[in-house]
Amino acid sequence: MQALTMSQQSSAKPPSMEDLLLLTRDLEATDLHMSGHMPPAFRIKGQITPYNCPAYSPAEVEGLLAEIMASRHHDLLRQNFSVDLGLHKPGIGRFRVVIYYQRGCMSAAIRLLADGMPSFADLGLPQSLAQLPSFRDGLVLVTGATGSGKSTTLATIIDEINRTSCRNIITIEDPIEYEHANLRSIIFQRELHTDVTSFADAIRDALRQDPDVILVGEMRDPETIRTAITAAETGHLVLSTLHSRDATSSINRIVGTFPAGEQNQIRQQLSTSLRTVVSQRLLANSSGSGRVPAVEIMFINTGIANLIRNGKDEMVYSSIETGLKEGMQTMEQSLIRLVYEGRITVDTALSAARRPDLLRKRLTTLRR
Repeated sequence: MQALTMSQQSSAKPPSMEDLLLLTRDLEATDLHMSGHMPPAFRIKGQITPYNCPAYSPAEVEGLLAEIMASRHHDLLRQNFSVDLGLHKPGIGRFRVVIYYQRGCMSAAIRLLADGMPSFADLGLPQSLAQLPSFRDGLVLVTGATGSGKSTTLATIIDEINRTSCRNIITIEDPIEYEHANLRSIIFQRELHTDVTSFADAIRDALRQDPDVILVGEMRDPETIRTAITAAETGHLVLSTLHSRDATSSINRIVGTFPAGEQNQIRQQLSTSLRTVVSQRLLANSSGSGRVPAVEIMFINTGIANLIRNGKDEMVYSSIETGLKEGMQTMEQSLIRLVYEGRITVDTALSAARRPDLLRKRLTTLRR
């Protein structure tokens, strides 16, 4: 069906960015990729599919992308060779855009964002995550690869806080993807390079702005991580993302960012400030019509806090595995549940597992 959908399209090159964005929406694609010497390519149902038209030249791509960039974006692109921006096209949708260079050609990855604000149920996330908006302090991390839905999960948490409690929420994003209106809470959304110079500076600013909740778009560097942990220690709820595969690697990633002489101190701080790690992957569903999330969840209890403090990260996995009554689950437990609910195939589960041999054995045991 995917190939048929693409082959039915006109062979003419879409002449404007607006046409390309409309096409992204109409094809129900999640992403659009552009570069010189290639036609536009769309990610549809998880698969990359080139559009059936002649390739764009580098000059054509540069002209198309110039339609959506402001002067500040051009300045950042010249300075950093890449720039992130948010884009809202009335009647079409909202997009997150990354413009960069490859082989000297201006290129772009453009993601179509969901309309409206989804609930945890809409996203297919486990019910145990519904407690996150009620947290009053501590650090909550949503982790996973690019395109795993981290930003959408965080936006859903912020929306639930906004609808159910009266708090001062400050977000620091690169770029702003979901725009929130004040409901019961008040929300101040700050964009990197437009409203603030860095995540770390923005967190320090936020601490002087009477915040209850601080959202940090990404924990990218030691200074941002250190400042975010300090904010979580001082009575604020801090939400952020990390590019890591699971709970254990998230701890290792944070600790390993710092010099050896600081790592024990960071472990002490994490053991008292970290509240939850949610690790996500989006997988093709069994019908091939869309994707579903596989989710690992770690809530910090006394035992896990002690493991983090004492550097026994290799034992964290088994603590998550035995924490089902507390709402925890490993990625493998999530995959098994999705298989038995008929939402993903066994092959999809095995391809997503860290230890396919172990997952295959457990699936076989459960079928007996």
